[in-house]
Amino acid sequence: MKTFTAKTRIATVVGGLAVIGAATTGALVANAATPTAAPAAPTQAAPKGLVQTTHLSIAAAQKAAQAALSAAEKAGQHVSVAVVDRNGNTILTLRGDGAGPQSYSSAEEKAFTAVSWNAKTSELAGRLQQTPTLKDIKGTLFLAGAVPVDANNAPIAAVGVAGAPSGAQDESFAQAGVDALAK
Repeated sequence: MKTFTAKTRIATVVGGLAVIGAATTGALVANAATPTAAPAAPTQAAPKGLVQTTHLSIAAAQKAAQAALSAAEKAGQHVSVAVVDRNGNTILTLRGDGAGPQSYSSAEEKAFTAVSWNAKTSELAGRLQQTPTLKDIKGTLFLAGAVPVDANNAPIAAVGVAGAPSGAQDESFAQAGVDALAK
């Protein structure tokens, strides 16, 4: 029987591993390049009580916020824009050049209010006459200037704007942000 040196044995093992690695890599690349008809079935059932939701991506939030800010700048207004998710958490806020210090938090609170009730804040301000205690809910601001973003008739986000001389202007800028998402 022939004996091999340690150097020969190591070279043989390394060579064998290289062949196995190349074959595996080739199979993985081939599988990755081959489209499949459907994803594999899950190996486990989803937990009971699981709820799936739709969220606005950061790119979409940026697009909406920038469109709202651009509309305000075009009108010569200095505003802040906030985009919140379905839970009212801030995704992002843009404070325009020259925007007042109160506009930052006001834009967030308006957006929170719009997504909470899935309605424009100008509409919600009218509801205060019937239910004045709504204004007591922490973090809300019932002033015109925010528009919800819907998907399948459910709120997934909202765009809030604050800083223009009127809530109607703020709301028109917020609407420009929401409209940008459809483009």
